[in-house]
Amino acid sequence: MRSNDSKSRSWFALPMVVMVMAVALAFYLAGDRAPQAVADIGEVLARVGSVEITLQEVEGNLASELMEVNRQRHEIIEQGLEDVIKETLLEIESQAQGMPKAELLEQVYADVSQPSEADIDAFYKSRKGRIDKPKEEVAGQIRNYLLTQSRQNSYDSYLEGLRERYEVESFMEPIRSQIAAGAGPSVGPMDAPVTIIEFSDFQCPYCQRLAPTIDQVKTAYADRVRVVFRQFPLPMHKDAQKAAEASLCAAEAGRFWEMHDAMFANIRALGVAELKKTAGGLELDQETFDQCLDSGRYATQVAEDIREGRAAGVSGTPAIFINGRFLSGAASFDTLAKVIDDELQREDRAGTQ
Repeated sequence: MRSNDSKSRSWFALPMVVMVMAVALAFYLAGDRAPQAVADIGEVLARVGSVEITLQEVEGNLASELMEVNRQRHEIIEQGLEDVIKETLLEIESQAQGMPKAELLEQVYADVSQPSEADIDAFYKSRKGRIDKPKEEVAGQIRNYLLTQSRQNSYDSYLEGLRERYEVESFMEPIRSQIAAGAGPSVGPMDAPVTIIEFSDFQCPYCQRLAPTIDQVKTAYADRVRVVFRQFPLPMHKDAQKAAEASLCAAEAGRFWEMHDAMFANIRALGVAELKKTAGGLELDQETFDQCLDSGRYATQVAEDIREGRAAGVSGTPAIFINGRFLSGAASFDTLAKVIDDELQREDRAGTQ
């Protein structure tokens, strides 16, 4: 039986490996080599009258789109690698146990029981506002869904155990964006092993939702994390630009984070008059703050933050870079912690080499 399974493995795994290598090669040719085959960065791609258009100019206008393509490429290869790792783990364990993989998986799922009526009822009640049919009509679908979830959880748990037993090591580096960490107000040690750069908009409800999560990160990781705030006011938010400038005016007095918290506490009160009132409530020097805000002193810095954000692929807020690794939207603490922990582990491994 082991011999037959090994033969099955060779026919199954080889196409998987070839597939992953083919995807990687195709993206490499399309993503890395093709542009150079078209033109050097400064080479002229077109001419309109006497105006020359270079590859650098075109790529600059498409920075967000090109960055997204690179991220998608990386995710596809990463998922392909993960699939091969899982199949390899199952094959190694299959040979160790002397049984086909199908039989091995039968044992994995053997303890998974059918959902009870109470489970189905609880699921239906928890989503009653989103399910517009009587429970009797959807009970079968709910049962199948819960059973599938239980089987998946059992499978994931089993694979996690195999990972630990056979010491899986992945040498695939995460995709990273190069962003200046020195710009923008920050909190945490300059030499912290993890730097989080957040591009944010004070009138954005998702940014508001992320703010307490970032505070949770600061508390949980203390001196191991540095948080840098970069401005990215969105055009559809009429008060966001001045709010961004107001935060930097407050930073002049060393009160950026207090102003940050006060504005996120009420994102509906970000008109110029309200911003000045907020500054007064924080006991900032009113005349100095008002003059700073009215003068537009930090409009150029806000524009530079936007330019750097777009170059890194930012198109919406909040956008987070953890040591250059991109996360979009109001990520949960668990999502952030997973990436931070991985970065800390990479730092520890590098220190022992």
